[in-house]
This record gives sequence, C-alpha cells and structure tokens, in this order.
Amino acid sequence: MKAFMDEDFLLETETAKTLYHDFAKDMPIFDYHCHLTAKEIAENKTFANLAEIWLDGDHYKWRALRSNGVPEEWVTGEADDREKFQKWAETVPFTLGNPLYHWTHLELKRYFGIHKPLSPKTADEIWEEGNALLQTEAFTAQQLIKRSNVKGLCTTDDPLDDLAYHKQIKEDASFDVHVLPTFRPDGALTIESPAFKEWISNLEKITGSEAKTFAGLVEGLEARVRYFHEAGCRLSDHGLDSNFYLEASEAEVERIFAKALAGSPLENEEIVKYKTAVMKALGKMYAQHSWAMQLHIGALRSNNRKKLEAVGPNTGFDSIHDFTYAEDLSNLLDALDYEGVLPKTVIYNLNPRDNHMIASMIGNFQEEIPGKIQFGTAWWFNDQRDGMEEQIKILANHGLLARFVGMLTDSRSFLSYTRHEYFRRILCNIVGKWVENGEYPADFDILEIIIKDICYGNIEAYLAIES
Repeated sequence: MKAFMDEDFLLETETAKTLYHDFAKDMPIFDYHCHLTAKEIAENKTFANLAEIWLDGDHYKWRALRSNGVPEEWVTGEADDREKFQKWAETVPFTLGNPLYHWTHLELKRYFGIHKPLSPKTADEIWEEGNALLQTEAFTAQQLIKRSNVKGLCTTDDPLDDLAYHKQIKEDASFDVHVLPTFRPDGALTIESPAFKEWISNLEKITGSEAKTFAGLVEGLEARVRYFHEAGCRLSDHGLDSNFYLEASEAEVERIFAKALAGSPLENEEIVKYKTAVMKALGKMYAQHSWAMQLHIGALRSNNRKKLEAVGPNTGFDSIHDFTYAEDLSNLLDALDYEGVLPKTVIYNLNPRDNHMIASMIGNFQEEIPGKIQFGTAWWFNDQRDGMEEQIKILANHGLLARFVGMLTDSRSFLSYTRHEYFRRILCNIVGKWVENGEYPADFDILEIIIKDICYGNIEAYLAIES
C-alpha cells in the first residue's frame, strides 16, 4: 500500500517520477486565466482565518457542502467562520474520488506544512495551526503568489474597468510578478440583458464615443482594446453559452442594435446575428494587437431560480450545457481566417462530449505560429484527473501535445496554484507510461523540452510577454 499523497503521488512509473521531479516540479507558473482580483493583489490582502481563505467564493466547495446536506447558512450565509470550517471538515472525508479531496490536502501540505488529513477529528488542530500561520507575512496575497513560483497571471476584467489596480501593481518594485488584465466584453455581447443599455451608456462616457450605432460601438470597443493593450493585456475571454454564429448584413446589425437601445424585445435569431457581428469585429481587433482570444463554451448557468434570488449568480448552481456548436465554431474561425484576421485562439469546452470535435477543429486553422489554435485545458467540471487525462490524450491523438499551453487555475483562490502541480503530475504520468510501454523512446533530452514547454515555456512564448 502506498503512503497517502506522498512525493510520488499519481506517478505510477519510474519514468513518470523522473519527468515530474527532474523537469516539471520546479517550473514556474504563468496562470493565464483566473478570477483573482487586481485589487486584492495590489492591496496585498490578508486573511483572518482558514474559512476566509479557503471557503469564501469557492463554488466547488459550496456544491460539495450542499451535497452533504449542509444548510445554506453554513455555505454562503451568516454562520460563524469557525462553524463553516467545521462543516467543511465534516464534508471532506466524504469527497472520496472528487478532486476536492486531493486539492484540499495539496493546499494543506504545500502552504501550511500540514500533512494530516482534514476530518472532524483533526479540525480543531488544523484550525488553530492554520490560523496562526495566516497571521504571518508569508500568507499575504502577494507572498502566496510568489511562494507558488508564479511569474505571471491574468485576471478577468470588464472593458470598462480603469485598471487602476493593475497600474498600481506594475509600479510596485517589490512585487515582480506580471499581473495582466484580460478583456472580457460580456457587457457588449449580451444584448438581451436588461443591463445592456446602461453598459453602452457607460462605454460612451468612458471613451467619449457616440455608441448610438453599431459602428459607434465598434469604435468604443477599439478604444478600450487599445487602453487594455497599453496596460499589458494580451488576452481576451468570451463565455459562449448558446449558439453564436449567424451572418447578417451591416444594415441588419445596425437595425438590431437600434432596436435593443430602444428597449424593444429581440428575437433569438436577432441576438445571435448581433453577437456574430461583435465577435467578428473583436476578433479583428485581437489579431491586430497579437492577442489570444479565449472561448469558454458550454455552460448552463443559474439553473436554480430560488437560489439565484437568494444568493445570486456564480454561487454553484451552474452545470454542463448540451447545445451543439461545431458549425458555429467552424464558421467563426473561418470567417476571421478568410479575411486574414484570425487571432491566436484557445477553445475550452465544458461538455466532454465535444472533446474530439474541438481537437479536430483546431487543426483546420493552424498556421505560422506553433499551436496557434489551442484545445484549452480541461475546464471547470472537467478539471479532475479523468477529465485532464482525456483532454491530454485526445489532443495528442489529433494534434501536437508538445505545443499545448498547459494548465490554468480558473480560480478565485490564492491557494489554488496546487492545481498546476496536480496537472503536472497527471501529464508526467501519461507520458511516462507511453515511454515505459515502448510507445515513445526514452530520449530525456527531448522529453525535458516537451514537459518544460507544456508546464511554462509554451504559454510564455504564446503570449509573448516581455520580461
């Protein structure tokens, strides 16, 4: 019987151990998609206790707590932090087979030096030991990032953000980590939202543009892209949760835009036509600035109306959608490519049914830049061992795994960088098995290059971040 989560955790062959310990383990991290806030980093946030740093904002844990019968008061409600932590300690032993069990204990080991499993029996001891460490300088937001060997990270930001905290971080000579904004223009895309008119009005105020027409909207977005680029942005991000491609004439798009600003209800077909026009316009801007465009496709959000009204969105009531979009995706990429304005693109799918489709789709548009179109890492409900293994193997089968830009956290937690370790162990285990099965030679010179590139080198080159 193996020891619980020892140094060779998830590494099943001698080659896998060599690949991880010699090549992957100490590589830096570039976390190119997360939901940390620049404000908390700039202000070097500190944490009062384990419940705050571990449970606040973590909808993965919230779903597990609810599944264990924990009332909402001890999940997102007003219960005491010590009580919330106790409920988590009572739940953890029942997360057998869930990545939360591994993530929880990787975080305890790597950040707190605590090697005992969390359970009701150890809750008091871990609470006291962890809270004492949180009062030290090693557990500020900036120190947690630096201790994790993070060289860069990309936040997720509304185009209307003034990016003042990003600028503050950049001017802080004591903190040498790249903290870059990501352009997430949901406000411009969600024409069906009640908040759309207000977002457009705010865009006009910020840019001084007249966004009373679709052409004016595009000018305003161009101004914000330039602003973000000057602040170091090299990525955009789009959540596409329903069909997103349907061609329309310029006149028709202008009519749809005017109709929305007038407060008139839109047909679904009109919504899709508008979003198509926005995505094409933005794709062209991204290409001009050599940005990468991220497409997160396939979430079914806020399924529980009662909980949405009680605790709000992004609180753990989202799931996997099953709409089909192969033709939409093909048409979007093709339209941009045909005009010579297809940017670097990373495509993430939430429904694992679509893995082979995405992996085969990216090969249609590869050109000039190694790995220009990426099959993004296993995302959200898929970022567990089975999901990561499947994504890695399917990418390898259809394309070039060696050009993969690797892992990200997609997290709001300053402790989630251990997910990179989790991914790296899984990656090295897969490649190690291929070598030991005689499927790839034991050429450690090239294997070192491949493993280190997937862990860090590829994303650094992909984004062309200046040191």
